[in-house]
Amino acid sequence: MNTSILLEAGTGEVEILEFVVGSKHYGINVIKVKEVLEVSNITKMPGVPPQVLGLTLIRGNVITVIDLKYVLDNIVSSIEREGKKRKTILCEFNKLKVAFDIDDVVRIHRIRWEQIKKPDEISENSLVIGNIVLQDKIILLLDFEKIVTDISPSAGISKNRIEDIEYKDRKDIKIVLAEDSILIKNLLKETLLSAGFEKIKFFDDGKQAFDYLNDLAEAKGERFIEDVNIVITDIEMPQMDGHTFTRKIKEHKFLRKLPVIIFSSLITDDLKHKGESVGANAQVTKPEIGQLVGLIDKYVKEVFEEKVK
Repeated sequence: MNTSILLEAGTGEVEILEFVVGSKHYGINVIKVKEVLEVSNITKMPGVPPQVLGLTLIRGNVITVIDLKYVLDNIVSSIEREGKKRKTILCEFNKLKVAFDIDDVVRIHRIRWEQIKKPDEISENSLVIGNIVLQDKIILLLDFEKIVTDISPSAGISKNRIEDIEYKDRKDIKIVLAEDSILIKNLLKETLLSAGFEKIKFFDDGKQAFDYLNDLAEAKGERFIEDVNIVITDIEMPQMDGHTFTRKIKEHKFLRKLPVIIFSSLITDDLKHKGESVGANAQVTKPEIGQLVGLIDKYVKEVFEEKVK
């Protein structure tokens, strides 16, 4: 089964692939899915974490297969299922291809981002980043990046990446940052503070951030730039995604001058055109935190030079 990305960026809609593990229904953004396929000949590797089912060969590539039944329910799966092939979702994010072992695929749903509700109580350890209510069932939207980085921390933003960032006096730079993950938000805060930034406003989604910027522009007009110099946004967020957020900024008569950097695990060669189509100034995949800091310096310098003219 092949999946295709049908949606244009910035429409406020998202396609969610619904699948089943055990008795529960889960979801993944189709933008992360390369392919849904059946695999066989999974090779178990010695000394790997129990969440890793093994390795398989897909189109000539050696791919790690993660056992979602173990991750979600702590149930160990057998590699062999009476000779039957296993259903997997092949994904790509954070410059990494990985397959997730599942029980069944249901269908793809096209919904609006505001239909995805954040759980009432969420912590850094939660694997559920959103709930989708469709008719008589709840689809749990999983944090696949966290699943992978819990197994292999080097696949995400790691401490060694933060330690390599040079400190400079950046206290006058004013940043608006939209990110729904508590874990990533804390890592970004730690990183930016250690790099010398002090004035950072955090928002949980694109709607909150855009409402703040829009109110600022209505109150101050072109002088809004006195309060914010650059925007950093994730893509996957409830209420308003990063592509829609970026498009709304770039269509605004005042805010369009504001540099926007999309900082997401979904920046791949196949998907970069989506950020370009909504006017993003730059796009960085989440592990490259050092590159993010360099781009902030670059675009804020251009903003300040424009103000002097």
